[in-house]
Amino acid sequence: MTAIPNLEARPGLVQAPKNVVVSLRDVWKSFREVEVLKGINLDVWHGDVVCIIGPSGSGKSTLIRCINGLTPVNRGSVKVKGIEVNDPALDKRELRRHVGMVFQQYNLFPHKTVLENVMMAPVHVLKEDRAEVEERARALIRKVRLEGKERSYPGELSGGQQQRVAIARSLAMRPDVMLFDEVTAALDPETVKEVLLTIRALAEDGMTCVLVTHEMGFAREIGSHVYFTDKGVIVEHGPAKTFFSEATHPRAREFLSQVL
Repeated sequence: MTAIPNLEARPGLVQAPKNVVVSLRDVWKSFREVEVLKGINLDVWHGDVVCIIGPSGSGKSTLIRCINGLTPVNRGSVKVKGIEVNDPALDKRELRRHVGMVFQQYNLFPHKTVLENVMMAPVHVLKEDRAEVEERARALIRKVRLEGKERSYPGELSGGQQQRVAIARSLAMRPDVMLFDEVTAALDPETVKEVLLTIRALAEDGMTCVLVTHEMGFAREIGSHVYFTDKGVIVEHGPAKTFFSEATHPRAREFLSQVL
């Protein structure tokens, strides 16, 4: 268990090994005069399921948005598969090949069917063959347990079903890592479970995942590593199997005592 703020104790701090998919080094981010991230160091290995937890306003969502380039950093390095995300010359389409992201809001196209939503990016962004993409899209729709909903529109689906379509849509780009930003926060309790089951299946298939989540039981169950953030720093981190019972930093222990 590590309880030193901002110090990444897992192997690869100085030189990330080849199987690291995501690497953050001394990442700082401010919005005007408010410092949201303060020297973040973090590695995500191939096959990891990394869970980022912490109180509201601790920088969790900003951190995950920095990984896929939605939020540029002020200082430091963010790399995905060796690609520097904040390189001004970065081809964002190339980055999207490696990083899939699912948001709290589903962001589906309401005038497109489920199948069309899943197919759009590979066809229109990657210019892939439509027939090949459709075959893959149908397989992904089955994977997220929505077979039979291919011709449905988002407005005809429950919130949990829409979120699973959003997951299938991201998977259609065949990313190396999937990012999930509080994907169950807007769902009612009955539909949370179906989304978590989908994410669990992805993790069991070996998909590298980074989750910002408030579902502590889920994080403990499927996570390989947990990071606790507070006021823009990583206060403590450790293996999910032991983190929730062996956290040593007072702030982490206080937070866990309130949410467990």
